[in-house]
Amino acid sequence: MANTSPTWPLLALAVGAFGIGTTEFAPMGLLPVIADGVHVSIPSAGLLISAYALGVMIGAPIMTLLLARLRAKHALLTLISIFVVGNLLSAMAPGYWTLLASRLVTSLNHGAFFGIGSVVAANLVAPEKRASAVATMFMGLTIANIGGVPAATWIGQQIGWRMAFAGTAGLGLLAMVALVLALPRGEKGAMPNIGKELRVLARPVVLMAMATTVMGSAAMFTMYTYVAPVLTTLTGASQLFITLALVLIGVGFTIGNGIGGKLADWSLDGATKIFLASLAAIMLALPLLLGSHWGALIGLTLWGAAAFALVPPVQIRVMHAAAEAPGLASSVNVGAFNLGNALGAAVGSAVISAGFGYAAIPVAGAVLAAAGLLLVFAGTAGKRQAAPQA
Repeated sequence: MANTSPTWPLLALAVGAFGIGTTEFAPMGLLPVIADGVHVSIPSAGLLISAYALGVMIGAPIMTLLLARLRAKHALLTLISIFVVGNLLSAMAPGYWTLLASRLVTSLNHGAFFGIGSVVAANLVAPEKRASAVATMFMGLTIANIGGVPAATWIGQQIGWRMAFAGTAGLGLLAMVALVLALPRGEKGAMPNIGKELRVLARPVVLMAMATTVMGSAAMFTMYTYVAPVLTTLTGASQLFITLALVLIGVGFTIGNGIGGKLADWSLDGATKIFLASLAAIMLALPLLLGSHWGALIGLTLWGAAAFALVPPVQIRVMHAAAEAPGLASSVNVGAFNLGNALGAAVGSAVISAGFGYAAIPVAGAVLAAAGLLLVFAGTAGKRQAAPQA
């Protein structure tokens, strides 16, 4: 696979990531609309996001192992098929609980797609460029927040949230065509030694790296899950302004993803420390910045850049720490991202329910980012202590 030109395969993976990013993030901007449509409160609608995230976490290792014997190309096409079916079911869901179940079906593709896709992307390039290759695939996820998520939000606000899910299913069909045309055939897979791979994942260094992923993602989603009501309450934002803010957040994600890939090629631990510290600082400043429209736009763009710059270094850190089981580790780490998603949504819900107000949400996210930074420092110290014994 390394002899194949990486450009088109990486772009095909990015197209798949674009569709998955749209279905993952669009409900954040549509929470009030969905809540009204299925007759539940906003915190209850937020649990749709938590359910999706938990489904990713549980589905990632299961789907990776179930599809292990397939060629990577065929495994990825199977996962995108699940994505299409799940979004169509969401569009047709008659009520809250059926929508919740449909989101769980959709989530089953997510972790394994990014996990298997990360390994495919890394194997397309030289070792010193692997973080940048993984960042290229995740670029689809970030660009989804510039085009896909705002478009789905606008469609959901103007036509209805069901049409937003139906349109996202169409993105899945486009991704299938791209994967069929661009991905190399690859070699047939083999059933892994599950016990051995699980023992690799249980290593303290791997668990520490995954815990860092959880904290960084939780910091991001504490804010992102409730970005629409936060802007409405603190900034006095209109629906059009919320759509613009989502576009700029996507711009921040894309810029941060590129910077994160470059710095991760330089130093995985160093890049992770820089971005976690930056994320914590920006989130502490957000309650002040959100008081004005310009402050909100600038602050959210910077926040988006810091939040998504974390993705390439934490993904590659886990793949390095679990080098004997990169596919499973990569998929489980995507599940860890979504465990952080669920944790962040739950923390935000708890902050609101406790009466602290929407201004406390970014502060809670800053605390989670600081916890992730402490984990990186602890992991670095552990490596230094273990080095003389190696």
